[in-house]
Amino acid sequence: MSDQGTSAKLADAVNVSLTNVTKSFDGMVAVDELNLDINEGEFFSLLGPSGCGKTTTLRMIGGFEEPTSGSIVLGGRDVTYTAPYHRDVNTVFQSYALFPHLDVYENVAFGLRRKKVGKSEVRTKVGNILEIVDLPGYEKRKVNQLSGGQQQRIALARALVNEPALLLLDEPMSALDAKLRHQMQIELKSIQSRVGITFLYVTHDQEEAMTMSDRLVVMRQGRIEGIGSPQDVYDNPSTEFVATFLGASNLLAGKVAGQSAGVTTITLGVGSTLDVPTSRLPTSLSGPDVKVGVRPEKIRIHVYDENLATVGNTLRGRVRVSTFTGVGNQYLVETSSGDDITVYAQNIGEELAPRSGEEVVLSWPVEHTFAVRPAETSISNDELAS
Repeated sequence: MSDQGTSAKLADAVNVSLTNVTKSFDGMVAVDELNLDINEGEFFSLLGPSGCGKTTTLRMIGGFEEPTSGSIVLGGRDVTYTAPYHRDVNTVFQSYALFPHLDVYENVAFGLRRKKVGKSEVRTKVGNILEIVDLPGYEKRKVNQLSGGQQQRIALARALVNEPALLLLDEPMSALDAKLRHQMQIELKSIQSRVGITFLYVTHDQEEAMTMSDRLVVMRQGRIEGIGSPQDVYDNPSTEFVATFLGASNLLAGKVAGQSAGVTTITLGVGSTLDVPTSRLPTSLSGPDVKVGVRPEKIRIHVYDENLATVGNTLRGRVRVSTFTGVGNQYLVETSSGDDITVYAQNIGEELAPRSGEEVVLSWPVEHTFAVRPAETSISNDELAS
């Protein structure tokens, strides 16, 4: 097991490769011609709502389900129809699946004993992995004497002690309370960095995926709608679904009006215009219709003043709702086009917060503006990959 961390990753070495993988249940397509490569040593997440195909994808990689068509390659070996116990893969389930009649030591040592590893080596490996998950000295505890977070770490230790090439994690934090879940996100990423093993994590929780992942995919109806680093997928959503599922977005309907010097102008319903970097336009638009977007935290809000100087995109509106959240203020602003725009402003005391009913100006840099296809316009896998 490597202690080199992510700095020692072989960034160009593919650990998992799925090619045209499809899975149907009684004629219903759960995963639809999925193409995906996961690199050696990555923390990679499958993110999406219930029923999007993420758990089915994980189960096919683990060998618990067979694909209807397509191929699955692990570590350069085709394992499409190989049994789970013949794959160099371990899994941490939602329920942890610890053995209640065994103490912590025997739970962690279980897989090593099945491999007939010598007693001395078992002792060394179990001790080392308990150090990594920060539970040394717990060897003789019964699992029912442990907290939920401790049980999760023992389940993780039991999976990692066998040094698999790939660890699958199926929503392992779903049973934890919010505070402990946040703590475990940080710990889990730290553990993955220390052991250097490829983690494939399934979740419907955007914060979990954003916090821990080197890369992630957003899935919907068995297909990939967005893929990349958390920051890239967040800042450059590929579809309207990704823009709205991964965080909050303001999306305004508009039409492409023209392009100049790397900037595309979008006209809104009442004649207002917004500029978008041309590089952030969706490819192969079927017509002029487009949704132009900006994240709420990218916007600055100012009480209207005819002498106010702004740079970048601007819209005028009136505050409908102003809410103080402690760390900042949240506003709902109705623009002259009738659209509602959400704004998050930090509480840094620079100026008085606008109040409900006040006329305001919203402004943000052009480079923080993006555009996506309207939801009714589909996107192909080939276009997304390009």
